[in-house]
Amino acid sequence: MSIANQIQPQGEGFSLSDQDFDAIAKFAYKHFGLSMSSSKKPLVSSRLARKMRQNNITVFADYLKKLDGPNAGTERSELLSLLTTNVTQFFREPHHFETLKNDVLPPLIAKAKSGGRVRIWSAGCSIGQEPYTIAAVLHDLCPDAEKMDIKILGTDIDPVVVKKAQAAEYPVDDFDQIPKENKFPLEKGSRADTACVPAHLRSKVTFGVLNLIEPFPFKGKFDAIFCRNVAIYFDNPTQQKVWSAFQNVLNPGGYLFIGHSERMSGPASDHLTPAGITTYVNKSR
Repeated sequence: MSIANQIQPQGEGFSLSDQDFDAIAKFAYKHFGLSMSSSKKPLVSSRLARKMRQNNITVFADYLKKLDGPNAGTERSELLSLLTTNVTQFFREPHHFETLKNDVLPPLIAKAKSGGRVRIWSAGCSIGQEPYTIAAVLHDLCPDAEKMDIKILGTDIDPVVVKKAQAAEYPVDDFDQIPKENKFPLEKGSRADTACVPAHLRSKVTFGVLNLIEPFPFKGKFDAIFCRNVAIYFDNPTQQKVWSAFQNVLNPGGYLFIGHSERMSGPASDHLTPAGITTYVNKSR
C-alpha cells in the first residue's frame, strides 16, 4: 500500500497526500466543472477524511472506486456537497430583486396577460430559497399569475439540495430574512421550528437536477436567468462557456443576474451588456 493511497494521521485529523488531492481535483473538474487550487487542500482533506472515517475507508483508492461503482450517483452527489458550500437565503442580494420588480417583471406580466409565454430560471438554486423569492416578487406584482403561462424553473447539480427545495420547508428563522413588505403567509412545517412556503408560491416553481457544464436540454428560451455564486467554482474557460450557454438560451432583452464576486467575460460579453450591479441584458437579436 503506497503512502499516496492511504489517509495519513496528522494531529487530531487526517490529511490527503498531494497525489490524492490531485485525483479528487481532476475528478471534480471533469464531472462538476469545479476548479480547485492547492489552497483548497486543507478544507477538502478535512471534509473528505471525515467521510472516509465514518465509512471505515482507509485506502484512498477504494474511495475513488466507489465514485465509479454501482452507487456512483449517490457517492458523487455526496462528494459534491463536501466540495461546495450551499449558502442561500430569501432575498439575498436584494438589489437584484428590486431590478426584477421594477424593470424585468412588469413587461413580462404584460406579455403574459396578452397570452405570451414567460420563463424564469434559477440556475444553481441550492435548497430553493432563490426561486421562491422570485415567485414571491411575481405574486406581489401579479396575484393572479397562476392563471397565466408564467413558470419558474429551479435547477441544481446536487439532487440532495433539489429534494430539499421541492419540500419547501425551512427553519422559521430563515423567513425572518424576508423584508416586511414582501412577507407572505407560511404553512405549518413538520416540526415546531420549521415552516413551509405557501402553496400559491410553490405552484409556480418546478425543480430539476442539471449540470451546467453539460449541454442544456431546453427547447424554449428564458426571459430571465439567475445564476449567482455558482461560477465562482469554475475556472475562467469554464465560466466563459457557461456565460455563452446562458446567452444562447436567453431571449433578446432577457436579463442575466450573477453573483457579487463574479464577472462577465468571453464571447458572451459581446451580447450581454451591463444593466446594473452584476446584472446584464441580452442585446442579441
